[in-house]
Amino acid sequence: MDSPKIRNMEEFAAFSGISRPTVSKYFNDPKSVRRTTREKIEKALEECDYRPNFFAVNQNRKLTKNIGIVVPYLADPFFAEIARRIETLVIGSGYTPILLSSHGDPALEAENLNSLRAIKPAGVLLAPLGRISDRDILEAFCADFPTVNFDANIDGIGEVFVGHNNAQATEVMIQYLVRSGEPPAFFEMRTPPNPNANKRRLAYIETMERLGLSPHIIQVKGEGWDFEDIGFRGGKNVLSKSDLPSKTIFCSNDRLAIGFLAAAYEAGHRVGIGDDCSLRVAGHDNHPFSRFTCPTLTTISHDYSAIATRGVETVLSLIDSGAHAESRQMVLFDGELIMRASA
Repeated sequence: MDSPKIRNMEEFAAFSGISRPTVSKYFNDPKSVRRTTREKIEKALEECDYRPNFFAVNQNRKLTKNIGIVVPYLADPFFAEIARRIETLVIGSGYTPILLSSHGDPALEAENLNSLRAIKPAGVLLAPLGRISDRDILEAFCADFPTVNFDANIDGIGEVFVGHNNAQATEVMIQYLVRSGEPPAFFEMRTPPNPNANKRRLAYIETMERLGLSPHIIQVKGEGWDFEDIGFRGGKNVLSKSDLPSKTIFCSNDRLAIGFLAAAYEAGHRVGIGDDCSLRVAGHDNHPFSRFTCPTLTTISHDYSAIATRGVETVLSLIDSGAHAESRQMVLFDGELIMRASA
């Protein structure tokens, strides 16, 4: 026999024989009702086809159980991975994650924030687009909701930034590349969408100069988030010339490096550290695909777990305190060198 279809909480209250206010109280906090009542409600749930609309439930609460998660480009497995970890932690904390992607579009980023306003989130973990974000919209949103900024650090956005230590990670990679071979040239987009790229370029220049070496920046054309194609086309152009500044190429991020590796293969270069290799290539981020390239990509990893854990802990702390932080805080986690075959 099919379970009866229950369309709303009123029908479920009638089906279970429990008053509507008591049913609502149960769904807000099962421990807030008597054990015998809780058992009766849970038995009714087993017997019928009903799950409460938590979005609707939350609208009737002063403090909702929704936590927004906004990422710049969910099609990128890097953001998919960190969003997955954040979602899992949010669910484990008893909240409902609302995951939204801006898909590289500042208008959609603004629309996502407006959508979150409508459901009154208890807090938000926000990874903004960066350079092309509408700062006024971000600031207005963060003033109204407890917000933790992650990935792209924009001064003044969010009460806390939790993220990757780009300066430390870049320095670690350069020191490794210098002690193991020819000092690297830095391969990047001329107009990168994410502010992390600028931090990495500056860290590259500062580290090279501190080591008494000459920095070499290779900038390639391209805008937006199609990094692999930009790396491939830019790499083909660079490799077609005879004045490559170094046989070691340190790419601003792994997705550019993946494109560069394809360009090197097409140009007939063997990438790696063997005597028969003409290039070394390294990246940054430990992108989920970086261990499946050919050759596997030497890179430096974010501490995904630490960033996700601290981000969720911090937004929950802000929610519990009910007050804005006195000053904006920044929490950075060091990167880890991942040595693979490409360098």
